[in-house]
Amino acid sequence: MTDQKFQTERFSSVWDALEDNPQQAANMRLRSTLLLELCRTIRSWELSQKDAATRLNISQPRLNDVLNGKIDKFSLDALVNLSSAAHVQVDLCFTPLPA
Repeated sequence: MTDQKFQTERFSSVWDALEDNPQQAANMRLRSTLLLELCRTIRSWELSQKDAATRLNISQPRLNDVLNGKIDKFSLDALVNLSSAAHVQVDLCFTPLPA
């Protein structure tokens, strides 16, 4: 039996490890942040799914996708629009990356 050496690669985000390129990773970081905040906000309303869906002007199955974290079903635009409907202000912060 031979000793195998494994290289350990470190990533600043799980999305950097999972996605094919930095652009996709950045998109997923933003989408996941928005989705998590939407879930927190919607749950804080303590409404039925039907009433919460009505408040957001989406179908109940679509709301269920949000609450179950089905990130693949939402574009960044869709999540920004839902955030607006939920009265959650979305701002961007720009930080230059090291060269």
